[in-house]
Amino acid sequence: MKAELLLHHRIDYDDGGIVEMVIWKVPAPVLPSDHGLKYSLFYGRPGIREVGYDNERGKGDHRHIRTIEMPYTFTSVEQLMRDFWSDVRTARGNT
Repeated sequence: MKAELLLHHRIDYDDGGIVEMVIWKVPAPVLPSDHGLKYSLFYGRPGIREVGYDNERGKGDHRHIRTIEMPYTFTSVEQLMRDFWSDVRTARGNT
């Protein structure tokens, strides 16, 4: 089985903000994650990450809020998207 692209979506806001979301179904977990997805969710501006969620090999599931990186507990794609968009709304001042 090869990796299968499940989602690739980009939003360019008028104020220069960018959301880019990529989710892949992978044949084996990206260790130390224990699920079959590889994802990268980004909100920021060119050269500036304000919000990021990903599961980089060797680090597992984690999120970035500006310069702070913290573990993230992945439960489902739906919850991942809810958490990401909640942080994006906060970063954009739309709480």
